[in-house]
Amino acid sequence: MAGKPEREIMEFDVVIVGAGPAGLSAAIRLKQVNPDLTVVVLEKGAEVGAHILSGAVVDPVGIDKLLPGWREEEGHPFKTEVTDDHFLLLGPAGSVRLPNIMMPPLMNNHGNYIVSLGNVCRWLATKAEELGVEIYPGFAATEVLYDENVAVRGVATGDMGIGRDGEPGGSYARGMELLGKYTLIGEGVRGSLAKQLIRQFKLDDGRDVPKFGIGIKELWQVRPENHKPGLVQHSFGWPLDGRTGGGSFLYHLEDNQVAVGFVMHLNYKNPWLYPFEEFQRFKTHPAIRGTFEGGKRISYGARAITEGGYQSVPKLSFPGGALIGCSAGFVNVPRIKGSHNAVLSGMLAADNIAAAIAAGRANDEPVEIENAWRATDIGKDLRRVRNVKPLWSKLGTGLGIALGGLDMWTNQLFGFSFFGTMKHGMIDAQSLEPASKHKKIDYPKADGVLTFDRLSSVFLSNTNHEENQPVHLKVEDMALQKSSELGVYAGPSTRYCPAGVYEWVEKDGNQVFVINAQNCVHCKTCDIKDPNQNINWVPPQGGEGPVYPNM
Repeated sequence: MAGKPEREIMEFDVVIVGAGPAGLSAAIRLKQVNPDLTVVVLEKGAEVGAHILSGAVVDPVGIDKLLPGWREEEGHPFKTEVTDDHFLLLGPAGSVRLPNIMMPPLMNNHGNYIVSLGNVCRWLATKAEELGVEIYPGFAATEVLYDENVAVRGVATGDMGIGRDGEPGGSYARGMELLGKYTLIGEGVRGSLAKQLIRQFKLDDGRDVPKFGIGIKELWQVRPENHKPGLVQHSFGWPLDGRTGGGSFLYHLEDNQVAVGFVMHLNYKNPWLYPFEEFQRFKTHPAIRGTFEGGKRISYGARAITEGGYQSVPKLSFPGGALIGCSAGFVNVPRIKGSHNAVLSGMLAADNIAAAIAAGRANDEPVEIENAWRATDIGKDLRRVRNVKPLWSKLGTGLGIALGGLDMWTNQLFGFSFFGTMKHGMIDAQSLEPASKHKKIDYPKADGVLTFDRLSSVFLSNTNHEENQPVHLKVEDMALQKSSELGVYAGPSTRYCPAGVYEWVEKDGNQVFVINAQNCVHCKTCDIKDPNQNINWVPPQGGEGPVYPNM
């Protein structure tokens, strides 16, 4: 598009992309260290917390360090402390509760809190703004800006009001350039700018491949007699077979609310698998369904999860900034927790960036962040569990989990592993096998009471996109999509997407790939699982996508 007007330019000491736990903690810490620093946080969601989705059971170790004394304050979101911790192995018709004494101490959730992570971010945002941080929700950072030395000097937000044809419409507004001495990238899982930076600066050289899961969650209002405030229940096994990794959870919050979720590892082989439908099946298990009898589903969402862990973390620092939080992949997979490490990584980055600015530095590489993280609580947390995911992937659920538990115990007690540091092998896209090797799965029809279809679920996510804009799900080669994704793998995009974005539709005797971009909940699964890595997720207009009120 020729003849674009000049962008407005705003300059800050530090530019932060993403108002998640990492980005907001970094902003708060920067102002704690030096109140005179100018700090801006960009958030692509319509409001802070709109795109935040997590279980969540939060280990407060990060919040304790960031905001000592928060427990004495009124209005904080940590209302429900964990009171009971259950681990279940599910079979087709029954379940076995595993003794808590078998679990390594790091799996103990006592002292943690069941929360809405979105509400935690809203609370952190108020703390940041009180310190003078500028937060701009509804602005999607779409471009990395470089200086003449190819160091990052900031980011640009996307233009608004572009039509489907790529031309400006009546509501067109040019994006802004936000320039900083340093830029922190905290976009969350599989962020579009983080992908660019990893590629530009080869941040993944010498690191293991990234690994991911898809997490699908519902929030329910249940009958008081079915509600057990503070109960945390994790389970694995049915409905997944022993070769497919994943697990599930029930978290009992305040006000008769229960969060139920299902996590499926994206290294599954069978293209006929349908994560959303496996989640719906899970809720029908005799050990699970009773919780929801007489209840009402009130919200729905989905999100990719980083699962590579210690060996897959890319180099954090680059010329002009650093990766933080889930952009770096700091999730502890067996604990299903990452927000504590996100907070700690934001603080680590902030301390080093503030010191660099105080020393008169700007737009160089803050390599101190990369050099420090493995010796911090983040590195120690991830190192102890580094082999759990590879063992599960290579050996299956039964033997893999047993040996993973043993490995966590040896790391906990003796600080070493019999397995050293295992590798993951291949990216998740490569694990998918041709449809001809597997049988099609016949999933039961939704009953509309306990189980539901995708479209009614997306409605509960409050997802909205302006239809007359360029599609933000970019298919690089449509011919390849048809010959391979459909011809070889039977169209897995129609199943792995938890929002019904993709369809193969017959038109004039040909199969046409239809992208219902307005349904997208920004989970990024397509960007990860497409067998040819042929779909590239980029941000739509700022302020669009889901609006999660209490997830």
